[in-house]
Amino acid sequence: MKEKKKLITLEDVTKMLDTCYDRSLHGINKVSPPIDQFANDYLNKESDRKKAAKAMLKNQITKCAVSGFITGFGGVITMPISIPANIGSVLYVQMRMIACTAYMAGYDLNSDQVQTFVYACLAGVSVNNVVKQAGIKVGVKMAEKTIQKIPGKALVKINQKIGFRFITKFGQKGIVNLGKMIPGVGAAISGGFDFAETKIIADRAYKMFFEGDFTVGDNVLDDDDDIVANIITD
Repeated sequence: MKEKKKLITLEDVTKMLDTCYDRSLHGINKVSPPIDQFANDYLNKESDRKKAAKAMLKNQITKCAVSGFITGFGGVITMPISIPANIGSVLYVQMRMIACTAYMAGYDLNSDQVQTFVYACLAGVSVNNVVKQAGIKVGVKMAEKTIQKIPGKALVKINQKIGFRFITKFGQKGIVNLGKMIPGVGAAISGGFDFAETKIIADRAYKMFFEGDFTVGDNVLDDDDDIVANIITD
């Protein structure tokens, strides 16, 4: 008798992203250092933050293109839902790359707003409309006090969209092909990241956190613009 496929729920995806984010920030013993140490290794070698971020992203893209790069992570990252170890490793490395970019740009990674933006960057979701509706000037890096204008209720709405994006992008009726779920992973997961897709994610992270360009990605929030606007103005 064939085993019935398990439907991946929004709660499953949320737990997976939150677990990965926590480990991205705090690192994994004997595998990767905390995010501040990771970032400072580049910041101490370059004259400014932009150059340091570009050097970090370039290095990560190059590593991701090398076959077997993520094999060292296998079995180390345990996710709250059952997914192959190498997919968990892919998710970890990509999210860590995005979080490091945000850190270098001066964002507080403990902020709920920044955490949501990191998820949106990974998922390829544009939050431009939400940013504008919160009265935030786009095209420049947001100050920490400014980003706090986006209330928790709006973040919940965005996170729901991000979760559904992961669930539905590569599946039907909520059944996810986990081998294709994570951006940057091709058919041969064991071979490492797909170079082109990883570069897209890296470029998106730089534009979001250093240039204030929140248009990158798909505008999956358009259908609920009025709802989000009402949440922000309540």
